[in-house]
Amino acid sequence: MAPMYPFPEQSGHPGQRILLAERIRIAQELHDTLLQGLISASMQLQVALESLPLDSPPKPPLTRILQLLKQAIEESRNAVLRLRSSSGENLGLEHAFSEVNQEFDFQQQIAFRIVVVGRPRTLRGAVHEHVYLIGREALINAFRHADAKNIEVELEYAPRRLRVAVRDDGRGIDKRLQAELYKHWGLLGMRERSEKIGAKLRIWSRHMAGTEVELSVPGRVAFGGERSSAA
Repeated sequence: MAPMYPFPEQSGHPGQRILLAERIRIAQELHDTLLQGLISASMQLQVALESLPLDSPPKPPLTRILQLLKQAIEESRNAVLRLRSSSGENLGLEHAFSEVNQEFDFQQQIAFRIVVVGRPRTLRGAVHEHVYLIGREALINAFRHADAKNIEVELEYAPRRLRVAVRDDGRGIDKRLQAELYKHWGLLGMRERSEKIGAKLRIWSRHMAGTEVELSVPGRVAFGGERSSAA
């Protein structure tokens, strides 16, 4: 039977727990100070830009500044995520993903579970980061937008591939919007990350029938030189 991880376990090594706690503290401080400050500045600049006439001379340079702010926000957010996901590198993707739902305060009850198929294997560092961030984005979309009652992550460690599937039973994506799917909800970034590691990203959705995001990473990319006993 595939094991399920409803919540993360703690590392048994005291030194590792202290290190992870410190990284999480730093990540929280960065989020509450630097990141929130950048977001606030970008929002105020956006309001100022919208109040200017289209032919206003300051508008083009201010628009460029806003773009730079948004880029800085994205880079800062990714840095915070890397700090927070450090436990995932030590404990596995299943534990890292199991912490995502704890970042939100939901009014409705959502059943969330993680299913692991096969023997968990160590991923290359860069692959781990991209897979985690892609899966995390899919989970955030499901928790925020799907209006789902059930959300599931399936991790499959096969000899020749790593497969991650995030599925929900929510409202799905309207067919009229699917043509521009990658322009919404960070999906463009997910596709770009998957291309960087030579992975295949597939998104299936039907209105009022849920959504599934599947990422498939070739084993030679995901696991490097590690040999699987199942191979």
